This record gives sequence, C-alpha cells and structure tokens, in this order.
Amino acid sequence: MKRLVVLVFGVALLFIYGSEFEKISEFTTSHNDNIEGRFIKLSDDNVLGYNFTSKMMIFNFEKKSNINDWRVVDDVVMGGVSKSKITINEVGNGVFSGHVSLENNGGFSSVRHQFGNMDVSNYNKFIIRIKGDGKNYQFRVKSKLNEYYSYKHEFSTNKAWQTIEIPFKELVATFRGRLLNMPSFGNKTLEEIGFLISNKKEESFHFEMDFIKLN
Repeated sequence: MKRLVVLVFGVALLFIYGSEFEKISEFTTSHNDNIEGRFIKLSDDNVLGYNFTSKMMIFNFEKKSNINDWRVVDDVVMGGVSKSKITINEVGNGVFSGHVSLENNGGFSSVRHQFGNMDVSNYNKFIIRIKGDGKNYQFRVKSKLNEYYSYKHEFSTNKAWQTIEIPFKELVATFRGRLLNMPSFGNKTLEEIGFLISNKKEESFHFEMDFIKLN
C-alpha cells in the first residue's frame, strides 16, 4: 500500500513539475556542451600554438609550405654580387641563407613575402619566431607595394630559437639605408613582410624562420 502511495505521489509530481524538470535537463545538457565546446576550442588553439581570437598568422613555415610567394632581392639590383636563397629544411622551417659581399658598392641580401591588402587595424605588433646565427638582421614591412620606402626593425640573434615581439611603433621608415622623417608604421594596411641582412661587412649567413604573426 505504501509503495502505491509513493508511486502515485511521484506521478503527480512529474505531472505538475514535469516542464521544470525538462528545463533543468536542457540547461544541464546545454551547459555541458558549452563547456565541452570551450575545451575543444582551447585544445585546438593550444595545438596550433596561438589563440585565433587575438592573433592572426601571416605565414607559418611547414614542410608542405608553398614558398613561391617569397622572393629573394639582393644587391644585384644595384650592381652588387651578394647571393641568397630561401628553402624549407627537413623539419619544416624556412631557411634564408647566402653570402653578402661589399663588391661593386653592394652589401645586402633580403627575402620578401607579398600578398593582397591585409587589414591590420585590430593589431599593434608583430610576433616572429626565428633562429639566427649570431648576426644582426632587419624585419621589414610595407603598407603598400607601390610605396618607395619600407619600415624596419633591427634585432640581434644568438644562435638559439627566439620569439621576438615588434610593436608597430618601433618600425621606422627607411629608404636605401637612410631613416626618413616620417611617422612609424601605422596599424592600417599591410602588403609585404620580409627580412634583410646588411651589416656593412662581407659575411655568410644562415637564418631560420618558424612563423610571423600579428597580435
């Protein structure tokens, strides 16, 4: 008899509060799915090495990377004889290497990557991961390809992997080695990035690149 009373009481509660139990169940399921979704996204971001919500990859070197849009520009354009190349090594890093000569008033080698107009108004710095050879290099960018000048930031390397942050405000306008009386790089548009070596001496160099991104 007691079991019958309990059963009837339970059915009555389910009938009266059934919709509330359903809401609670839906909330619990939705809440769990939301947590799981956040966990999956966080895991994906961590695997890729950066958070898509705050950073944007410009170029990530891998074994399968297409580097046809990267081109070498040496001082031969001004009569020099420096030589360089860009390749992908066995572990998937980009390698910019060569020899800088001072003959015929030369003295630089560079590699550049051009792309369509990129809106960078939501960012304020570049992040590069590189491994140098103890020599000094320049990171260079252009807002527009048709501008005669570039913006540069000079940095040193130490033969180990380095992650270097370069605020836009530290990129200064330059043309043929001369600093220009102009504002630093603004956070509007971007059409070219690159690296250059020009230390006013003859030297061979080897420079590895992992990624270049915006933050």
